[in-house]
Amino acid sequence: MSSLSARLLVSVSLLLLIFFGVTIVVLDVAFRTASEQAQKDILDSQLMSLLAAAEPTDGGVLGMPPDLPEPRFGTIGSGLYAEVTGADGASIWRSRSALGLELPAIVPAAGGAQKFAEAALQDGTPLLTLSLAVQWEFPDGQLRPYVFKVAESLDAFNAQVAKFRRQLFSWFGAIAVIMLLSIAFLLRGMLRPLRQIEAEIAAIEEGARASLSDRYPSELQGVARNMNLLIGSERARSERYRVTLGNLAHSLKTPLAAIRALLEEREQPEFERRANEQIDRMDEIVRYQLRKPAATANESPALVRVDIAAEVQRLVNGLRKVHHVKSPRIEVEVDPRARLRGDVGDLHELAGNLIDNACKWCKSGVRVSVAAVSAEDSRAAGMVLRVEDDGPGVSSDDAGVLLQRGTRLDESTPGHGIGLAIVRDIVLSYGGDITIGRSPLGGAEITVTIP
Repeated sequence: MSSLSARLLVSVSLLLLIFFGVTIVVLDVAFRTASEQAQKDILDSQLMSLLAAAEPTDGGVLGMPPDLPEPRFGTIGSGLYAEVTGADGASIWRSRSALGLELPAIVPAAGGAQKFAEAALQDGTPLLTLSLAVQWEFPDGQLRPYVFKVAESLDAFNAQVAKFRRQLFSWFGAIAVIMLLSIAFLLRGMLRPLRQIEAEIAAIEEGARASLSDRYPSELQGVARNMNLLIGSERARSERYRVTLGNLAHSLKTPLAAIRALLEEREQPEFERRANEQIDRMDEIVRYQLRKPAATANESPALVRVDIAAEVQRLVNGLRKVHHVKSPRIEVEVDPRARLRGDVGDLHELAGNLIDNACKWCKSGVRVSVAAVSAEDSRAAGMVLRVEDDGPGVSSDDAGVLLQRGTRLDESTPGHGIGLAIVRDIVLSYGGDITIGRSPLGGAEITVTIP
């Protein structure tokens, strides 16, 4: 049973069945007990009327008048019977309604007490009987024992009880059906938020919406909130992998170009060493990019001090091979006080992309400088990486556009338009900032500050 509504309805139905079943039993017992007591009270009054009507006859026996106050005693088959017996049990008087019937013999209680009993006629008709043994005092002072008996058929009583039971089952059955329909209608309204969640999740899967809404009862707000967090986390994870693949492809472009340039010098003795350097760099790039999407907010990479001068010089040597046709003049100046504690791969991405872009756009010269953060700055340590060229430069209006992923100002120049976006992401991850301005050389000046 996969439906929550069906489970609730079945559970409620079982509870109603148990509750109504107990209620029906209690009401039936109470009704039957009250009816039996009423029946006994009627027989008691009939017995008292017999005692009041009995009179001694001139023959010294007890007699009954021909007409009694209760007309059913005089109607054959009325279901109400009476009989008076003597000490030997022989019948002295019997009502006309008992004509042709043999009333069951009942031993009365001793001491003048009444005795109720259930018996049956020869044809199986059930009876409720009441008997009373008395000592009748005659005018001559003699006491003679007599037994007064009245009996009433229980057919009408049982039929009345059966009718009450049928009505009881009908009433409670109708009430149960009405309650189940009402509960089903209420459940449909109460479970509407669950169906809304299902519909919104289906819309998210189809791409029609981005997240679950917040219009839910308080019991489901936590579910919706956590679901939105999960959806956001998965989207961020997918985006990180997508970005990482783009970054990996972009990062491998430079060492591949360097290897291609080295192939032209494969006859030189330094070819193998230089080629292996580029291959090692590609391997480092792959391992660096694969570490990025695996990192989470709770995982911080091991911060180590990076040899800025050596790594920047290594990048410059490789880029000279990549841009050997243009052969730009690259000046490097690194302040030994500059510090960077982080991942060496991040420095490769920062400096590599900036220097590569400067070599593409310069006319003949590129200047790379790394300085320590000024003492006036609130951050006590860090580095300022500045890359300048003598190319056409970047206007202030285009500076912000260049930092967006996939944006390029000149489609004629080879590239993917993600280099500066990678630089921006790394800088922000270190809590730094990046600015684009005009260089004294005449071209662009990109300054990266890392605290």
